[in-house]
Amino acid sequence: MSSPPPPPTAPPSGSPPPPAFPRTRPPAALPPAHRTLICVSLPAFAVSTEHGQLTGHGLVGFYRAGRRLLSRCQVRVAGREPLAVQARVTGADSARFVATLRASPEPGPDPDVVVERIRHADGRERITLRSAAPRPLRVPVEVALGTDLADLGAIASGATGPELPASVHDSGLRWSSAAGTSSVTADPPPADALASAGMLRWEFELPPGGSASVELRVRLDGAGPVRAVGRAATSPLAPARATGDDPRVGPLMTTSVDDLQALLLRDPDHPSDSYLAAGAPWRCGLAPAEALAAARMTLSLGTRLAAGTLRTLARTQLAGPGTRFGLIPGPLRDAGVHLPPVSTATEATLLFPVLLAEARRWGLPEQDIEELLPTAERCLTWMRTAVGEGTYLSDPQPGGPVRCETQAHAHRAALLGADLLDAYGRPGGVEFRRWAQRMRAAFRERFWIDDVGGGRPAAARAPDGRLVPYPGAAVAYLLDTGLLGGGVQAPGLLDKVQTEQVARLLGSPAMDSGWGLRGLGTKDAGYNPFGHRSGAVRVHETAVAVAGLSAAGYEKEATSLLRGVLVAAETFGHRLPEMYAGEQRTEGSAPLPHPAACRPAAVAASAGVLMLTTLAGIRPDAPAGTVRLRPIRSAPFGEIGLTGLRIAGAPFSVRVSRLGLAMVEEAADGLQLGV
Repeated sequence: MSSPPPPPTAPPSGSPPPPAFPRTRPPAALPPAHRTLICVSLPAFAVSTEHGQLTGHGLVGFYRAGRRLLSRCQVRVAGREPLAVQARVTGADSARFVATLRASPEPGPDPDVVVERIRHADGRERITLRSAAPRPLRVPVEVALGTDLADLGAIASGATGPELPASVHDSGLRWSSAAGTSSVTADPPPADALASAGMLRWEFELPPGGSASVELRVRLDGAGPVRAVGRAATSPLAPARATGDDPRVGPLMTTSVDDLQALLLRDPDHPSDSYLAAGAPWRCGLAPAEALAAARMTLSLGTRLAAGTLRTLARTQLAGPGTRFGLIPGPLRDAGVHLPPVSTATEATLLFPVLLAEARRWGLPEQDIEELLPTAERCLTWMRTAVGEGTYLSDPQPGGPVRCETQAHAHRAALLGADLLDAYGRPGGVEFRRWAQRMRAAFRERFWIDDVGGGRPAAARAPDGRLVPYPGAAVAYLLDTGLLGGGVQAPGLLDKVQTEQVARLLGSPAMDSGWGLRGLGTKDAGYNPFGHRSGAVRVHETAVAVAGLSAAGYEKEATSLLRGVLVAAETFGHRLPEMYAGEQRTEGSAPLPHPAACRPAAVAASAGVLMLTTLAGIRPDAPAGTVRLRPIRSAPFGEIGLTGLRIAGAPFSVRVSRLGLAMVEEAADGLQLGV
């Protein structure tokens, strides 16, 4: 690993420099999801409009394993469509829709029949009619059904076909195509089932104050009932709860944990291992880098999710000769307007040893660590090979730019990986620490752009050596240095003065929107408040910034970002989307949803857990039998209690007082409070 080249000249201030990289063709627009209600219990989910009727248009429908089993489910009562009055998510996997109509023959403004629909992600829907009429009512009910059996990819690209013809089957209807067969059955059975119209009919007698119900079940033929991992007694996530003076902390923790439970999937070939899908509706499968990041942010809920995620991804690691040996595969993803797409394979490969090392601190069993350690060693070998004789790690390999956040990931992997290797008597720890030290020295000198405000890190170094400005939210990863023994944070790439400058940048009005951290500053070229990586608030990056700022001692900036997310979470019903617009918060305003965002999303829900646990500053070292608490001393949200967490496999509860003092209320036998 040779010395780095001399630093290039930073681009002049004023007009932006020419782009260092050619722009790629933008992806096609997705059908909007921001006004839908999404119920999730993977591998099934349901997408509904605000009025509850599934119209067959857009994204609505019941899904399983990425295929839409039912796209149309429209209810008519007494020949009319009821008037929708309320729609709300009642849990991660269910929603309630209420509509009304007047069925009595006498004129009047007051509805006298309430139509309630309880919809579940697993394909169940219960339709209940309740009468408040003074006399008995004879009410015909019609449910129009249909589907295209389209897969999610076709729906995303707008390439769905027409509705399929229905046939009468059992007590309902059935549809078939080359892709499979789905059916809807009804209880009680309908009085009429009309295949040509795709309609089921009933006629109910409703006495005054009486009710009648129909339950529909949507099924994929040949598939058993949905058995969600998160609803089983063997869920890998602890049911943590939060209480406190601020009424928002409790719902945020509860909703975040519920969303994480709903997004759990099993490895089909190894059902004892589970991991988090990226998010609904668009990304209901394994995204390696995000699965690892989410498992890392939820280590306070136990280490079993980390173990399952690591084992699942270990089975995907590339073997054989060549420069890709040890790489964990992953797709490219957009990196904003100033850089080409980034490789999530690089990010996942660097996250693997970090998650294993930190899971050990939280109490991952020794047999799991020893099983996974060879995979972590191969990840570190890939990193060493990719760096070669240089100092930095380019991304993607080969020939890509040297990105700020990639160096932060690599530096953290080297230090935590070395710690792991030393703990188990494996060679290589000294070499990785030396390389990390050389990277720190080079980064501090050659990755910094001086300006009148004190300077800031570059977003990247282009292959020609030119510094790319506009670092944006990526600089938050420079503060995410990782956890070593004794509750000590690993050293970072920045010196003390540079760390202070990054804290100022993250807390500046250009970056802090009042709802969270923008992906790009408002003064930077290419800023777009809805930009995926160029101005929108990404909850994951905000949580990384909150935790990193708090660990570095910049509580004011951390608190401001966390307060903004708490306010935004309340607007979103405490179910945080993966991103939302970076518009500036003003009095009486609300955050603008991003139409393409997943909600729920694994990294957003896990970010909610991380931000709340950051208030207590929990830093365990299970191998040493200690835990250190470093709470935010200003106690910005008053007293807060966290219960149902896990350290070393045992329940752990902590309370932070209004004076900012942390107290352990429940812990494993023998776990000592570190200094």
